[in-house]
This record gives sequence, C-alpha cells and structure tokens, in this order.
Amino acid sequence: MASIKEFYAGRSIFITGATGFIGKVLIEKLLRSCPKIDKIYILIRSKRGKTPEERINAITETPLFEKLKKEYPDAIKNKLKLINGDVTELQLGISTSDANLLIENVSVIFHGAASVRFDDPLKYAILLNTRGTRELLNLALKMKKLDVLLHISTTYCNTDHSVVEEKLYPPHADWKRSIEIVENIDEHYLQVLTAKYIDVLPNTYTFSKSLAEHCVYDLCTGKIPAVIVRPSIVISTRNDPIPGWIDNYNGPVGLLVASGKGNIYSNVMSYNKLCNLGILRSCCTNPDLKADYMAVDSCVRALIMAAWAKCTSKDPEEKLDVSFYNCSNNELYPITMKELIDFGKEAVWEAPLSNILWFPGGGVTAYKFWYYLNKKPLLVKIQRRIYIANIALHHFISNYWTFPNDKCLALEDKLLPEEAAEFGYDRGNLKVPEYFLNCIKYGRRYLLKEDDSTLERAKINLYRMYVLDRVVRVVVVGLALWYFTFKIDLIGYLGSKLVTFYEAILI
Repeated sequence: MASIKEFYAGRSIFITGATGFIGKVLIEKLLRSCPKIDKIYILIRSKRGKTPEERINAITETPLFEKLKKEYPDAIKNKLKLINGDVTELQLGISTSDANLLIENVSVIFHGAASVRFDDPLKYAILLNTRGTRELLNLALKMKKLDVLLHISTTYCNTDHSVVEEKLYPPHADWKRSIEIVENIDEHYLQVLTAKYIDVLPNTYTFSKSLAEHCVYDLCTGKIPAVIVRPSIVISTRNDPIPGWIDNYNGPVGLLVASGKGNIYSNVMSYNKLCNLGILRSCCTNPDLKADYMAVDSCVRALIMAAWAKCTSKDPEEKLDVSFYNCSNNELYPITMKELIDFGKEAVWEAPLSNILWFPGGGVTAYKFWYYLNKKPLLVKIQRRIYIANIALHHFISNYWTFPNDKCLALEDKLLPEEAAEFGYDRGNLKVPEYFLNCIKYGRRYLLKEDDSTLERAKINLYRMYVLDRVVRVVVVGLALWYFTFKIDLIGYLGSKLVTFYEAILI
C-alpha cells in the first residue's frame, strides 16, 4: 500500500464542519503531517456578524495552529481555500463557480458538518444532518476525481442496541420520506409528533444522524468508495500537536473543569457553561458507569487512516461497499464516572482554577432524591435551564453501551513502520490519570482562558476555600447538634413540668 503521505500528496480535499472541534484538528493535522497536499477546500458560512474569512482567521490564530505555522509558515495562506456555503441549504448554498471548482479538483471528502445539539427541532436536525448529507452526496457524485468520501457519524445513532457493532443497522425511518416530511409539514405539527416519530431513539440528533448513515449507504454503494466513522465522546488532544487542547465543554473534560470550579457538571455528552456558576454539586448517574471517550487527535488519525485504507484497498467489492468503523474507547482505557470525579478532585490541587465559587466537592449518585437534595435553591432560572438540559441527557447518563472497535484499531496495523508514530494510535503509552490531569490543566488555559501566571495565586485561594469549607461544615454540624440537644432538653423540661402538673391535680 502507498504510504499515507504519498496518498494525500497532490490531492485536493473538501471538508465540511471545518469550524467544529474535530474539523479544526483535522485541518491542522493534514496540513502539517501531509505537507504535499494540494488544496483543502472548507465549506463555511457567515455567522454572528462574522464573514467566513474572519471566522477562519479566528480559528487559525488559536494555539492549535502554532506548531503548523512554525513548520510550514505559508501552509494556511497557500493551501486553505474557503467555499462560501451552508449545509442547511439546497445544493449546500454553493455558487455555480465554486461547485464547478470542487467538481473538477476534489478527490477526498471529509463530511463532518452537523448539529450536535440534542434538543434541536426535528426539522432543523434533519435539514442539517440528513438533507445536508444528501446534498453533499449529490455534489460528490458529480466529482470527476473523487477517490473516497468519509462521513463522520456517531456511536450513539443506534442506541436501541446495547452492543453497537461496526456495521449498518436497520433504518429507524426512511430518510427520503423524512426529508419530504420536514420540508412540507408545519413545524408545530412536527414538534407534537417528534417523540412518536423518532420512536426508540432518545433525541433528534441521534435520529437524524442515523438517517444520514442510510443516506450515505444508499447513494454511495457501488458508486463511490465511502467510509462511515462513528466517534464516541471526543475530548482533548493527547499530545498532537499540543497536549490538552480543547475548545468546548463536551464529555468528561467538562466534568473535570466543572468539578475544579467548585461544582460538577451533571452531563456526560454535552455541557454548557451555565454549570460553571458553581451551583450544581451532584451528578445523577451510576458511579460504576463507564465513560466512553476518545482523544480528538486519535480520532483524527482514525479518519485519515480510514480514508487512506479505503482508497488504497485492492479488493474491488470491498472498495465500493460502505465501510463502518467505531472510533471508541471501548475497553482500551476504561474509566468509571466515580473514578473520573476522583481524578478531578486530585487534579484540582495541581491545577486549581481561579475565582472558584467554593471548594470543589460533591459526588456521583444514582439516587434522584440525593441529587435533588444537593441542588442549591439559587438562581432559579439557571437551575431550570440546567434541569432541562439534564432531562435531555438523562438517557445517556443512565445507560451503557458497548462499541466494539476491532476494525478501527486494525487500521493501525496497515501503516508503514515509518509512519506509525505520526499516524498511529500509540495505544500502549496512554496513562489515564496523567491524561486527565492534562485535560484539566490545559482546560484551565484553553477553555477558561486562565493564564498560567495565575496558578500560584489560584492555589492560595483554593487552600483558603478549603479552610472555609471545613469551618462551615464544623459550624453547621455544631448548630445541628445544638439544635437537637436543645429540643431534647426542651422536651424533657416540658415533660417534667407536665408530670408535676398531673401530680398536683391528683393530690
């Protein structure tokens, strides 16, 4: 087989979802590790008053791209090309001239554009995640040089199975009919019928991603070499290009950062910054539940390898059949929710966060009563929003799935020895406590924008909060003991007076 660098050399690549977490790391890795790539076209739209150019400039100014800029200073300017468009629109909202540019030049597609919100209306989720995939495939079928298409899915799009293997599962609905329905039926009626329509799946995200898999399978089989990769919960980098880089609160890292902020996020798959207020100190889930996760740089390596392996396959039948890979942790580096919280409690002494609201505490409980008891009656509006978010995610923090990943791990075995270090998983060298320590250490820097120079001051503040927390605990326990002792004495006193009163009457 050709080496990965040889395979990507001279090729033009089209990436959707380039502004997402995985997309950013994928762009950086391709430009740095495959420097002979011709062009990387990225689909991007204006957002929140920022032009596509302003958005991509903001992305490439992050620490993630510093190593690339040192090694290949002109790579971003010369090789990264913007395509103005929107996945929610027909024909991806791409102009005719840009579409022709892609048709004539692109040979590899990475399709990662998607909404990962669990509470999206059914219409929006299907238009973006399912119809957007169809529109991309319609464009891909016209491309003259296309060698492989890779679709980024999720391990959680078949949660009606306890074991999700690396294969296609029966559809939960007809993807063509689903697109027609959301295009033509009033959104109010759709909202009323959503729960019934998505049936066994917990939300519109998993449902629309499941439909997208069948869209890829139906339109690509026998026509385009296609790969579907299903990442699980994607979190901070291990070390490529830098350790601990992350730009969102997804997964266990959000849990760690939150526990260091004096509270614990109660979500497993998607967190929001509201919890950083420190008003939630309990996570309602099974303490023994395993948290599936995948470092984003390992995930990106899997994507690059999967596309390469598909295109360089010597088996004609396998090449034109859609391949499936679970990019999951599975049993590689298992960690329970309780262990995760314990890591966070230990790590906070080495990398405390500034301006914590209270000393980090709390814990994991499977009992709803204890969870609600630990909710503070403060900031009611925010508590309500957190509660609604928890309801949406309850299915994921109270169930466990197995995602076998043998095929995905086997990709590494196809690497040439000289490329193993740069594109392999490096499975044997991950130390879980050290990795999650880096997650909270660098989450402090990249998520909360806290400068390392504030670390010593944060440690002093943490110790003060620790002392204050212990003092408050002693005072509360003391008051409780005094209160109950006083009540007992009062009852005894009243009882003795009552006895005296009855004795007087009897005499």
